Amino acid sequence: MAEAAILAPVSGKARIDILDILRGIAILGIFFMNIPFMGQSIAKLFVDTTAIGWSPGDQASWFTVQLLLEGTQRGLLEMLFGAGMMVLAAKAMTPDGPVAVADLYWRRNLWLLAFGLADIFVLLWAGDILHIYALAALFLFPFRKLNPRLLLLLGLGYAAFVAVTGGMTYMDRLDLTHRVAAVEQKQAAHAPLTATDKATMAEWQKAVERRHGGEEMKQVAAEEAKGHAGGYLAYAKMHIGLYLAFLFPSLVGSVAEALCVMMIGVALWKWQVIQGERSARFYLVLMLLCYAAAMPMRWVMAHEYLSMVPIPRTGAFTYEIGRILMSVGHVALINLAVKSGLGRAILAPFKAAGRTAFSLYFMQQIVGLWILFSPWGVGLWGKLSWSGLYTVVLVTIVLQLVIANLWVRFFANGPLEWLWRSLSYVRWQPFRNRVAD
Repeated sequence: MAEAAILAPVSGKARIDILDILRGIAILGIFFMNIPFMGQSIAKLFVDTTAIGWSPGDQASWFTVQLLLEGTQRGLLEMLFGAGMMVLAAKAMTPDGPVAVADLYWRRNLWLLAFGLADIFVLLWAGDILHIYALAALFLFPFRKLNPRLLLLLGLGYAAFVAVTGGMTYMDRLDLTHRVAAVEQKQAAHAPLTATDKATMAEWQKAVERRHGGEEMKQVAAEEAKGHAGGYLAYAKMHIGLYLAFLFPSLVGSVAEALCVMMIGVALWKWQVIQGERSARFYLVLMLLCYAAAMPMRWVMAHEYLSMVPIPRTGAFTYEIGRILMSVGHVALINLAVKSGLGRAILAPFKAAGRTAFSLYFMQQIVGLWILFSPWGVGLWGKLSWSGLYTVVLVTIVLQLVIANLWVRFFANGPLEWLWRSLSYVRWQPFRNRVAD
């Protein structure tokens, strides 16, 4: 009975509205990141961004997403996982609390892992984030009592790793381009080339071929053609194959990235930043500082990405720190907006999206992979440009906001939230909203 009294889902007035708003914005915004990989050829996306359409509208929409949203929506979700752990950990203050809460915490995340694997192997979404967050969250719990400064330092560990390794990659590519320029000067002067010069040009040619996709992307394109020309089995084989080829090999890095940003989320919670308890001036200054640092990095990185020449890219070492700064800037902006009556009114619909975020995430997979872009669906795969894809996202977001707000008027949780909670607490949770009854 003691455990039952301690462990009950957060609901009603106990919920923190700003966390729901942040979660709702993040889960809806993440569809901007995912839809290109559902609705277009990955072989094209990885090789030539402009190949699927590059009208003024395409350019404007692509640059906007790259500058403001790319990577930041999962950044928000990672920070919210850290904050959510602290909400749950607050129940561990009673004598039996720590064991009971740890038990619930692990059970929740093991079920989240199961949902993530179902997302990959049943709904066929290779880009699933749930299994990554579940694995990262399993390692997060022991860090909850650390000092926020230490948490921030640890949380920047993966960004530091990316900066160092990416910096080495950048310097290697810079050295190669200098050596190639020297050889080209020799060729222009009709001077004889040494064996070292010939090796330099061979290395450069390999880099050029990789930038243009090479045999790997040709094979991906062939598999995509088969997957979208056949039935369910061919379609499933293609998507699961993409996960095993591209996502699974980098799973350790993805988990490390998520774990580190979750620690930053815990630090922001302890500093009372993420839950909106700082002043409007604090959020304004934090937002301006983060955006001023992140936006130039991301602007340069976006332009570098468009080059079909294997130039040295600053994004190799600035990507992760820029992503974190931009994500924190978004946290500050949304908290600042909620400080005003107009901001609260504009963002209020996103509370319902935050309360049903788990279900909305799966709905996006169904809309994209099973209705719009599947071989048996509407048949839009490969036919929409950047602006077309993002228009679909905007329409979907509006529809999901309407659905979420109607749903929470009658039901306590989203359908998958209800199932996840029931499995985690090992007892059926309320489904109907008591107010509606």
